[in-house]
Amino acid sequence: MIMKILATILFNCCITIVMAHPGVGIVMDSKGNVFYTDTERVLKIDASGRKSVVIPNVHTHELYLDANDNLYGEHLWYEGSTDSWGHYVWRYSAAGRFEKIKPDTKGFLEDYSFAHDHLGNLFWADRDKPCQHVVRMDSRRNKTMVGDACFENIRWIYVNQKGELLFADFQDLIKIDQQGKARKVAKQIANKRWTKSTVDNQNSVFGVWDDAAGNIYSAVARNRVVKKFDALGKEEIVFRTPEPWMPTGG
Repeated sequence: MIMKILATILFNCCITIVMAHPGVGIVMDSKGNVFYTDTERVLKIDASGRKSVVIPNVHTHELYLDANDNLYGEHLWYEGSTDSWGHYVWRYSAAGRFEKIKPDTKGFLEDYSFAHDHLGNLFWADRDKPCQHVVRMDSRRNKTMVGDACFENIRWIYVNQKGELLFADFQDLIKIDQQGKARKVAKQIANKRWTKSTVDNQNSVFGVWDDAAGNIYSAVARNRVVKKFDALGKEEIVFRTPEPWMPTGG
């Protein structure tokens, strides 16, 4: 039963190349409904296992679910006539109401994130410089840097119930505690021979998450496996996917 539930939650996207950007946001509400994105729409698997499309025609890579079962995402689009991008942020309420909470805006999403903690802080990666940092923005829109550690290529960020941050820095697994202290949980979890992030391999590691026991998991899409790391960093493969499926989150 446990593995069946894992299979339902984890394997949300079938892709043929890791360079693509499938969705990493997989969330479950208080009623046991699972929501996920295939980057063209948002789908729901209810508690009985029935699948349906709840939000069509939205290009979002991430999802966020708040404590009241409200679902958040974005819609990102490309305008060929002007060679430019645009986006808006949406909310899908627990009652099934869809609304824009940020209007149509030119460019990519900035000053907003789908990585939230229980205090309402938002977190995202500042990738403007070779020394990358995680940024925190509070409810008053004040921005601060989380810790002083430098990272090479911060990927998708996850905030656990303790307010700790989990993410992959290229293919190293990183944990930042509430005081901003960074710890490398595991190194080069996709390929020990890779020492540099490139366009081809930077999406080798996707979603990172944890469980109540403190184990950390990562969807290593490049290898078609889900890896588990205990408190001491011991690595274990807990799930494998057959081609052409790849795990992207949990």
